Amino acid sequence: MRVRLNEADHALVTAAVKEAEAHTSGEIVTMVARRSDSYHDVGLSWAAAAVFVALAFAAAFPHHLRSFISALIADWDHELADWKMMTGLLGLLILKWLVVRYLLAIMPLRMVMTPRATKARRVRRRAILLFRTAAEARTRGRTGILLYLSLDEHRAEIVADAAINAKVTPDVWGEAMVALITQLRAGKPGEGLAEAVQQMGVVLAAHFPREADDINELPDRLIEL
Repeated sequence: MRVRLNEADHALVTAAVKEAEAHTSGEIVTMVARRSDSYHDVGLSWAAAAVFVALAFAAAFPHHLRSFISALIADWDHELADWKMMTGLLGLLILKWLVVRYLLAIMPLRMVMTPRATKARRVRRRAILLFRTAAEARTRGRTGILLYLSLDEHRAEIVADAAINAKVTPDVWGEAMVALITQLRAGKPGEGLAEAVQQMGVVLAAHFPREADDINELPDRLIEL
């Protein structure tokens, strides 16, 4: 199921951020992206792997390869010439490369064939890059925090500024992440983001209660990339 966000989801998340920030000097930024990377290199890697597997098969079973190519080109010679076999092998390898490469040009299939660890690394890298652009050191108390959701990967990241990291360990955000992922799996990204923001607000309020002169330094709206 392809998860999408609508205007109601945006309003729900924005309201959750405003409510959370009413009790803390922390500044919560929420961002959503369709995906964090194009993963073109994954398609190339699978195409290269397919070629190497075909070469390994040819090396292990040369007689089968010779017979297959002989039948393919309808060669009447008793023994297929080496140059014909090698040319046929080259053609088969090129065909295999192209078939795998262009099959994996289909994004849903490429996402399925991308290892989970690769997705996790790319989502984390994108989240850190966006945090550095949108939130890092942009508040006077270094209390900015980013909640980033990458929809196609079904992964999320929380990246916090220096003051928050000094007081809050990453595992504390576990409940917020569970709330988000649970709702995301149910096809409710807006509710998931809002619940995660609420959980984050509770943690921030405990460590960074709202000050009398606190001002809103970062946008409350959900940013959809």
